[in-house]
Amino acid sequence: MLIFRWAMMFLLLVAGVCFVFYAGTGQARFKRYGLVTLKWTLIAAFGFFAVLILERLA
Repeated sequence: MLIFRWAMMFLLLVAGVCFVFYAGTGQARFKRYGLVTLKWTLIAAFGFFAVLILERLA
């Protein structure tokens, strides 16, 4: 559980850094990297919480 929390925080930080690079340089590739990282981080988080909820119900 702790590893998952740290991984989520790290991936959100990576997405934030990508957006800061995009704001600083204006290069669209950093925006794309940030959005892809954010998208997969949120998908993984929703999946993780869905598993936790299903464990509680069963």
